[in-house]
Amino acid sequence: MFTVDQLIAHAVGDYVLQSEWMATEKTKRSLPALVHCLTYVLPFLFLTQNPYTLAVIAGTHFVIDRWHLARYVTWAKNRPWPGSAPWSECRQTGFHPDTPPWLSGWLLIIVDNIMHVVTNGLALYFIG
Repeated sequence: MFTVDQLIAHAVGDYVLQSEWMATEKTKRSLPALVHCLTYVLPFLFLTQNPYTLAVIAGTHFVIDRWHLARYVTWAKNRPWPGSAPWSECRQTGFHPDTPPWLSGWLLIIVDNIMHVVTNGLALYFIG
């Protein structure tokens, strides 16, 4: 279901093709998020030309990035554990404010990437 080609397409689209402007503004405004999603989907053209698959990949990428959904996933996974903090204290990364910034930043990036890879893999597998 998940291939090396898919991982390479994701890495190229999310890191190589993403400008600093896209990276810093995509959670604040829709235009940078949209431009990022349009460039993000370009490497996936080597894997599929199915417009529905490409639309799902671009659309889910837009939603995940624009509203920084990885924060909610990290916060939700930390909620059942002792010492968890309310959303009002964790909204920046989803982690407790006492978590070292370098750690919460990297863990957030990892969760974000997993969300993208899983949604892309499902789209490629089930839609084509």
